[in-house]
Amino acid sequence: MCLALLALDVLPAVPLLLIGNRDEFHARASASAAPWPEDPRVLGGRDLEAGGSWLAARSDGRFALVTNHRVWPPPRMPRSRGTLVRDFVLGGASAAQAAEHACRHAAGYAPFHVLFGDGHEVWRVDSTPLRAWRLRSGLHTLSNGAAGALWPKQRRLLVLFERVTAAGEIEDDAALLALLADRAQPPDARLPDTGVGLARERLLAPVFIAGEDYGTRASTVLRVRADGTAHLRERNFGPAGVGAGESAWHTAGADSAWTQ
Repeated sequence: MCLALLALDVLPAVPLLLIGNRDEFHARASASAAPWPEDPRVLGGRDLEAGGSWLAARSDGRFALVTNHRVWPPPRMPRSRGTLVRDFVLGGASAAQAAEHACRHAAGYAPFHVLFGDGHEVWRVDSTPLRAWRLRSGLHTLSNGAAGALWPKQRRLLVLFERVTAAGEIEDDAALLALLADRAQPPDARLPDTGVGLARERLLAPVFIAGEDYGTRASTVLRVRADGTAHLRERNFGPAGVGAGESAWHTAGADSAWTQ
């Protein structure tokens, strides 16, 4: 993922609501969200090059997601950041234990931000500078900047989410996916300077990135309800933001398999 919003214990019936966009090179081989052969309780997309995932959830409330911390040129490291997600959702470590492990091994990965949720707590780890902390109840956004940075796309997503909430559409997948499709371009003066050049900063600035070689490849809505059921909807995209299919998955409760 490269942009996400987490509503943690904000909605009584849905203690965990996560929405986000996965931004990636279109040439990178990957699989859309589906149950994993290792454990049908786990659902998520798969990176077919390195074997990891950008977002995955287990029917008992466990989930993880990762974004990169944008640096230029991007470093090549021995471990894929997506394996942090894969190993957590397939394992039994608590969110706090996973955060501690990620901190101990952070030097082996390219710079990252990761969220680990175990159904009880959600922890965030930023590798540059290295820091781990438990998230409090409320709204949290995650993108590619340093901890504490609030890029224009994060501010825009928060504004759009508040509008959806005020309109009573928070249970509407279509409304949430529509805000993830927002292509509003912030003014140049508000763009971060991450070393990629102004043209690239402009391309990467909107909530939804509609690039030919790099862009938003998936928009995802994940709900974990108070009754233990879960729901995930993913909408996929190709170059230039052209739609490439959609799927929806559900669970009947903790430890059940995901079904369509």
